[in-house]
Amino acid sequence: QLTEFGTRAASCNKAFIVCPNFAIGAILMMRFSQEAARVMDRCEIIEYHHDKKADAPSGTALKTAEMIAESHPTINQPDLKETEHIPGARGGTHHAIPIHAIRLPGTVADQEVVFGALGQRLTIRHDTTSRAAFMPGLCLAIKETASHTGLVYGLEHLLP
Repeated sequence: QLTEFGTRAASCNKAFIVCPNFAIGAILMMRFSQEAARVMDRCEIIEYHHDKKADAPSGTALKTAEMIAESHPTINQPDLKETEHIPGARGGTHHAIPIHAIRLPGTVADQEVVFGALGQRLTIRHDTTSRAAFMPGLCLAIKETASHTGLVYGLEHLLP
């Protein structure tokens, strides 16, 4: 669908911009996670959203997993030898990365990416305390729309 809409936009000399997240801090969290993945062995994503969010996992979690897999295609290999006593206890996977989606009142949109390697753990986390966090990125996307054509998938492509 993204490709189709991007092709249609390009044929009209317009941009089709899809941003899983408009918070600049979230985009940095995804970039830093992509960088960390180059040198870490394993990772998992935990995303937290309000209890009215209709989908799981979030687009941000999916995009983060894609970016991590781009920089480390064999992350989380070999597979762990484990038994899941309750189906789904380890979350769903995208690009071999477990994603855990939590839906609770009192939350806006938060995500942490947890990496592990021999003798160490690294957590990269982004929290929002207000929906206002999305406005600077939204304004940037609107402003940049005029200077692009076709599909732009991810706000990171619009940042300096």
